[in-house]
Amino acid sequence: QVQLVESGGGLVQAGGSLRLSCAASGRTFSNVYMGWFRQAPETEREFVAAIKWNSVTSYADSVKGRFTISRNNAKNTVYLQMNSLKPDDTAVYYCAARLRAPLAVTIGDYDYWGQGTQVTVSS
Repeated sequence: QVQLVESGGGLVQAGGSLRLSCAASGRTFSNVYMGWFRQAPETEREFVAAIKWNSVTSYADSVKGRFTISRNNAKNTVYLQMNSLKPDDTAVYYCAARLRAPLAVTIGDYDYWGQGTQVTVSS
């Protein structure tokens, strides 16, 4: 079992920044592949970014160059630094954990999910 708790969401103006955190517990974090997804109202949950145990990363095209995923294995935490935020980034952001290779970008490939944190970007 892996427990995930997100934090850091909030309200920010367009062009601003936020950093999301996801604290993991329950097993050896360094072996776990981590991802961030988001879901806007009346839309499907979509991939944002993912990171391998050795910090290899993958990003959705919509966030490349603006968002950065990172992890601190000593703190069992993964981060999502979000810069140059746009109103279209407004969504509930979810942290997810995958217990096997390879790095994945689809919802069904992840085994555990956090409860989500709301990010609202005003224009």
